[in-house]
Amino acid sequence: MKHTLILLIVLAFSSYSFAQKVVSVEYQNQADVKVFVIEYENQADLKVFKVKYDNQAGDNDGKWFFTDYANQAQKKIFFVKYVNQADLKIYFVDYENQAGWKKLNKKHMLY
Repeated sequence: MKHTLILLIVLAFSSYSFAQKVVSVEYQNQADVKVFVIEYENQADLKVFKVKYDNQAGDNDGKWFFTDYANQAQKKIFFVKYVNQADLKIYFVDYENQAGWKKLNKKHMLY
């Protein structure tokens, strides 16, 4: 019984460990991932939907919640000016069901 309870607690909190809570940092050297916002959806590695509340953030599925502070975020991102500087190309979508990875080979960057 004790082991089952511990397992349930670990599983409950494990879903939060990969939640896409991100913060935009001011300097490139502070970032975990350098991001470029692409103009056309078909050129993106990831389609991102900005959620309103942190509990709506997804498990590396393109649903991002932007935090105000770095210590609240799982990933620190920096928006670069040029596409060739980016680790990841994203496209912001209007609807939650449009979010997701287009190129799975870059998915590891946000774990």
